[in-house]
Amino acid sequence: MTLFHRCLLISTLSLCLLPNLHPAMAVDQKLKGIACRSVHLGYQKVPDSVVFYNEVQVQSSAEGTYFCVCGFSQGYFGIQELSNHNKVILFSVWDPGDQNDPNSVRDEQRVKLLHNHPEVRVKRFGNEGTGGQSFLDFDWKVGETYRFAVAAKRSGERTEYSSWFFHPGDNAWRHLVTFSTLTKDTSMKGYYAFVEDFQRNRVSTTKTRKAVFSNPSVLLPDGQWRAITAARFTADSNPVLNIDSGLASGQFWIATGGEIENTTVPLNELLSRQEVPAATPADLQPLVQQWLDMPRQ
Repeated sequence: MTLFHRCLLISTLSLCLLPNLHPAMAVDQKLKGIACRSVHLGYQKVPDSVVFYNEVQVQSSAEGTYFCVCGFSQGYFGIQELSNHNKVILFSVWDPGDQNDPNSVRDEQRVKLLHNHPEVRVKRFGNEGTGGQSFLDFDWKVGETYRFAVAAKRSGERTEYSSWFFHPGDNAWRHLVTFSTLTKDTSMKGYYAFVEDFQRNRVSTTKTRKAVFSNPSVLLPDGQWRAITAARFTADSNPVLNIDSGLASGQFWIATGGEIENTTVPLNELLSRQEVPAATPADLQPLVQQWLDMPRQ
């Protein structure tokens, strides 16, 4: 995610949280023919929570693709296919501020690492804002469904964000990383998902990327799960029209690039699924609750 795309995504999705306002995007012709258009689901009518849960099934991918599964106000969590066909799970949390150089941030202003799984690599990042970033090598497969969650709790002037992934090899949840960052937020908010082409080598525009995001739900402070039933379909300022989104068997999907045509719902359309029961991942809730109850660091 470039700094430009980060700012565009945040501004677009912030507008999407207003129920009757469709963001008017400025067209950027420089992106045409270079990259697939980034497409987003901005989840609507969702209360602040302590856990954001979502699932992804990638149906089409290509080198240089990021499928963000759990996006929130201070970061994002999902899977990537890299330019060498290697695949990873990526979790990032931003420092406060709009700077682009990670070395320019004072120590006390930086994202802090509080926990990481031994197989996870952690580093600082820049060029899209700055912050903490983590990677887990994981050879995810097209057509398989994967489960993700991010939990949040307040700690003084900071909020701690922990990433959780259900690893099919373990048949169990892994607590990958906990980052803390200075923020006025007191809980999980600002929910979204997206698909991005970061290869941007012109050839990448000919490749289709498509994913289904299923059973998005939030855990409220009172211990109740609530299903997310609405999302707005948005995109970045790339003017190309080979994008699409919709509902399949009551689940949200988005697609971009290649031979995709916008035949299902128009851009900025609000997608609503019937009232459905929330996903209640009983295997996750005790683990997250234990983490939430731990003393703040």
